[in-house]
Amino acid sequence: MTVRKLDQPRGWAYTLGVVVLKPPLLTFTKRTWIDGDKIPATGGCVVVVNHISHADPLTTAHFLYDHGRLPRYLAKSNLFENAFLKRFLTSAGQIPVKRLTTDALGAYSAAVEAVRAGECVVVYPEGTITREPDLWPMRGKTGAARIALETACPVIPVAQWGVQHLLAPYAKKPDLLPRKEVTYRAGDPVALDDLRELPASPEVTQRATDRIMDAITLLLEEIRGEKAPATRYDPRARGITEIGNPNKKKGRRP
Repeated sequence: MTVRKLDQPRGWAYTLGVVVLKPPLLTFTKRTWIDGDKIPATGGCVVVVNHISHADPLTTAHFLYDHGRLPRYLAKSNLFENAFLKRFLTSAGQIPVKRLTTDALGAYSAAVEAVRAGECVVVYPEGTITREPDLWPMRGKTGAARIALETACPVIPVAQWGVQHLLAPYAKKPDLLPRKEVTYRAGDPVALDDLRELPASPEVTQRATDRIMDAITLLLEEIRGEKAPATRYDPRARGITEIGNPNKKKGRRP
């Protein structure tokens, strides 16, 4: 169901992606799009989304595409190691990020440039698939907030649920049948204007990040019809690895 038609050139990479990926998404999912018109039709913005499956970048792209935007992801750098995939992702405007390294600053600069150029940049503020046992959003990282504070662009929170039934976290094989219900809900822009007026500091950035995670969590509560835990899950405080599959035993190759 296309809610808003795309009004920008797709390029060869997005054209190929739509031709190859949209038919199976239409076949194996039943989609409920809620309030997607809150995503700006034009202009630079940051869309922040909870992360529950390796398949949700595809369903998130589907949601945004059906509302007239081409998403530019901050994508983990190892996806760019394959020559064809690197060419495809680069042509599609995706931004490589080396997580937990100082090289991540380059991704931040590229994301700021993309927003200023009028692009829709998608950020998973948790930085990885949630480790929370019931798949509620975890404590967020500050990248999305930093981009928003730097550019003064709108930050649109989006919550999604259901794609974990299509591909469970860290699973190797999808569960295609029966068709899975996938729900996306967009919210109003996160209020950050008061923080932009303050001198830049880690405290201000963390306050912005907390507001972003609160907005996503509230939307997810509405989708699930449940209350999230009162304290947001923090993997670092629990001694759990921040990236990679937390279920793998140490010493094994990923």
